[in-house]
Amino acid sequence: MNKEAKFSDLLGKTITHIKGEKGDDELIFTCSDGVRYIMYHNQSCCESVYLEDVCGELNDLLDSPIVQAEENTSDENPPGVTPEYQDSFTWTWTFYRIATAKGQVVLRWYGESNGYYSESVDFEKL
Repeated sequence: MNKEAKFSDLLGKTITHIKGEKGDDELIFTCSDGVRYIMYHNQSCCESVYLEDVCGELNDLLDSPIVQAEENTSDENPPGVTPEYQDSFTWTWTFYRIATAKGQVVLRWYGESNGYYSESVDFEKL
């Protein structure tokens, strides 16, 4: 059974493996202490949540302590991004900024629904 966690729980941890990539609906982080975390959306019905973009190199997050782990959400489109048919549903962008001494990565998750279902990203300890 998964245990709810905060994204900031990654601070000070050293990630040794990341499973997942742009377009996926989950990412799994394995840390040097054996703890694993999952980012995903707990599907209810008629919503869609996925990793829309990765800005930076995921490899920069490996084998170096995490010095930044922040989450921000927005219901405004990032500059230059306008999904098709967006007027007919609700949406949320969730940005995760994570960094080591080697570099920063921004994970941009996109969620959409008919307005009744959650568009949030879940972060849990496996």
